[in-house]
Amino acid sequence: MVKLPRTLRGWQLLANDRVLVRPTGDRDVEVVPWPAAAALGLGLMESLGWFEISREHLRAGGSFHPTQHEAVTEALLAGDHTPLWENAKRERKAQVFPDQFPVLFGVPLATSGRVAGLLFPQVDADAVPDITDGVRTLAEADFMSGAMEDRYPDVFGQAQGVDGGGRESARAEVAARLAGLPHRTVRLSHDVPASAAVLCKVADGIR
Repeated sequence: MVKLPRTLRGWQLLANDRVLVRPTGDRDVEVVPWPAAAALGLGLMESLGWFEISREHLRAGGSFHPTQHEAVTEALLAGDHTPLWENAKRERKAQVFPDQFPVLFGVPLATSGRVAGLLFPQVDADAVPDITDGVRTLAEADFMSGAMEDRYPDVFGQAQGVDGGGRESARAEVAARLAGLPHRTVRLSHDVPASAAVLCKVADGIR
């Protein structure tokens, strides 16, 4: 989850779109960061007020993660925040190093956390942000697996034969613990303050 303004409830950035979790104690699930570049769409950067910051960073000779497509860099430099599409489903995004979030955007980094609940968002650009009545639960596709994570091969052989998603027993234990936590579905939009207010309301309700 990306923290919006620094003053908004003290939220911090833990990871982009995936995290590592493990069961701890009798019931808890601990979350630790996934140390990878965060992918940010140009439209999202503009809505958060980060586009011009990123543009000035590049114009001053700075850079982002080397996996960033040159078309994204060119768009940033040109001041064009129109979304860039590689194909109909995949957007080309800025690739930001985790340690650039505090420096460029004033977003502190979290080093760990405890799962209090699960949030399933849907984004509709023009909708009114709100908590919805939809029912969503975890599925196998929500868990990372070595079979689908070809971008992160075990080049040093540290996994010792364990699948990238962890041992089967650990996955089952984590899934069972997560299933017992509050589940919420929300509708978000491109109205950042209204969407942030909904997220705060949900967070307050499951702490």
